[in-house]
Amino acid sequence: MSPRSDYDARHLSVLEGLEAVRKRPGMYIGSTDGRGLMHCLWEIIDNSVDEALAGNGQNIGVVLHPDGSVEVSDEGRGIPVDIEPRTGLSGVEVVFTKLHAGGKFGGGSYTASGGLHGVGASVVNALSSRLDVQVDRGGRTYQMQFKHGVPGRFQDSGRPTPDAPFTEFTEAHELDVVGKAKRGVTGTRVRYWADQQIFTPDAEFDLNALTRRARQTAFLVPGLRFTLKDARRLSGSDGVRQPVTEETLQYDGGIAEFVEFLAPDPKATDVWRIQGTGSFTETVPVLDRQGHSKVTEVERSCEVDLALRWGTGYDATLRTFVNIIATPKGGTHLSGFEQGLLKSIREAVKDNARKLKAGDTKPEKDDVLAGLTAVLTVRLAEPQFEGQTKEVLGTPAVRQIVSKIVAKQVGERLASTARAQKAESTLVLEKVVNEMKTRLSARKHRETQRRKTALESSSLPAKLADCRSKDVERSELFIVEGDSALGTARLARSSEFQALLPLRGKILNVQKASVADMLSNAECGAIIQVVGAGSGRTFDLSAARYQKIILMTDADVDGAHIRTLLLTLFFRYMRPMIEDGRVYAAVPPLHRVEVVRRGKPNEMIYTYSEPELHKVLARLEQEGLHYKEPIQRYKGLGEMDADQLAETTMDPATRTLRRVKMEEAGSADRVFDLLMGSDVAPRKDFLITSAHRLDKASIDA
Repeated sequence: MSPRSDYDARHLSVLEGLEAVRKRPGMYIGSTDGRGLMHCLWEIIDNSVDEALAGNGQNIGVVLHPDGSVEVSDEGRGIPVDIEPRTGLSGVEVVFTKLHAGGKFGGGSYTASGGLHGVGASVVNALSSRLDVQVDRGGRTYQMQFKHGVPGRFQDSGRPTPDAPFTEFTEAHELDVVGKAKRGVTGTRVRYWADQQIFTPDAEFDLNALTRRARQTAFLVPGLRFTLKDARRLSGSDGVRQPVTEETLQYDGGIAEFVEFLAPDPKATDVWRIQGTGSFTETVPVLDRQGHSKVTEVERSCEVDLALRWGTGYDATLRTFVNIIATPKGGTHLSGFEQGLLKSIREAVKDNARKLKAGDTKPEKDDVLAGLTAVLTVRLAEPQFEGQTKEVLGTPAVRQIVSKIVAKQVGERLASTARAQKAESTLVLEKVVNEMKTRLSARKHRETQRRKTALESSSLPAKLADCRSKDVERSELFIVEGDSALGTARLARSSEFQALLPLRGKILNVQKASVADMLSNAECGAIIQVVGAGSGRTFDLSAARYQKIILMTDADVDGAHIRTLLLTLFFRYMRPMIEDGRVYAAVPPLHRVEVVRRGKPNEMIYTYSEPELHKVLARLEQEGLHYKEPIQRYKGLGEMDADQLAETTMDPATRTLRRVKMEEAGSADRVFDLLMGSDVAPRKDFLITSAHRLDKASIDA
């Protein structure tokens, strides 16, 4: 086949201006679902934040309107309304119609800002079915309107709408003066309607995400006030329309307060604040007066601000920012922080190895980050990001600057002889060494916790009655309270896929105990060994030997306490099992009612609460049926025979299980710390204030 010869220049497509944005929106905002929609909103908000950072106005308002539009207002200087000489267009039109145009390139207007590529406002405009911008400057209120990024005027007959008649500008692109502004009042208001032809049908503004991001920004810019108003009145899960809500966010404590807000665990140290500045040279293209680009070496300054503290837990919470823009995937500033922190702590551990009993083993990064909450911000002009979404900082020189500042100041803090700082330093180093020892211990555990054959099963606890199946998707582990229940459970289980592990008494309260105490406790160690996926931050969900972990305890107060202790163990050291929905609580019955049937076998009815029992008895009396007295009240699982236990608690076809779910880790952590922690006073207050909610009849006596 001969090659086609009808391919020439006329087949090439040239996308000009904002056409490229509408054709390939994902290149500019990442996606066209809800995330892309929120990205557009933050491009507009970040412009207002940059004004606040430059000291121009401290109030930013965001309103989510019922018609699907969103409005952002600020008290900044207002977008320039005079004519930009090279294009002959007003500053407002340049900002909203020209890619890579704005006040953040030359360095004269913003020393460090979030919007850096000059495409944010113009991209939002291109992806909107309508955008209205109003600017207060010089005692006047100016307005310009756009449809799909094209300037013109809408003829609104009532409320503004993208469907109103639109007249595109053909010659003069003038700003309309629509009102007067008070003397000295400046600011910008942008209201836009996202184009439904661009975004997916289910894309909508997420108020929770907006609040989180606004709160984060308010922490990073002390004194900045956000006012968020949701006027959409969306329908809730119950079908009822929600009221209009308004929330104001303002924090004056900066990133030190942010760290305390983010920390998921009780503190082991106070917040450490580290600040410093470094400089570097960078080769960049610079425009001369004629508009020509020349490669020039420029001197850059990088400001580093860090707040960190260690807590009693093992999860690390790290947030990094560049010019108040979050970098969730890190970058050179994060790697510099980790490098400097690891270096300083390794040196401190080495200097105190004998006291800490650390040996020759060096701490790893995960050992140092365990329980750490940190917020790192760097400010520099024209940072290099990987892509318009700004998720990764790429400026190479920042790594070394951050590393040097962190290594020096953390090292000085760890070597300080001041009493308070010395005590905190000792706590940090002991915690790091303990994490290091736990990691090594967990590695040994994992090496011996694989499912064994019958000849190799000696590594698992002798009291484990394992199942025969090696199919993890089918297998279940019942953690059973007491040997008496174990005997019945052996007969009631299906040994093909159900394993049994008995507990002797109550396990250790791991909320109060150290990691070393937990690992040395026989019951806790046996559970971790049998689950087979390690513990703590080394936990590997894919290595778990069972699909379901079922806590089978008696239906009394002691049983509830044991279940709580077990849940504390799983939450603290095997949390991914809970997050994946693989931990369950068995629901054994409280009563058995034997209904007498004439000429037929007696019927057994099981009830799970006192109210349910009364309803059953009332129904039987109404139907004229008799039942044997006394009604059996189960005090423990061991009182059931195998058939009863199988039918009510173990047989997947007839049993009832409660899945343990965790909606929010922070709230769950606070509850566990309140109920199981070492601080008695808050628990006492909780019991006193909540006592009126408890029905005395529900306590097993």
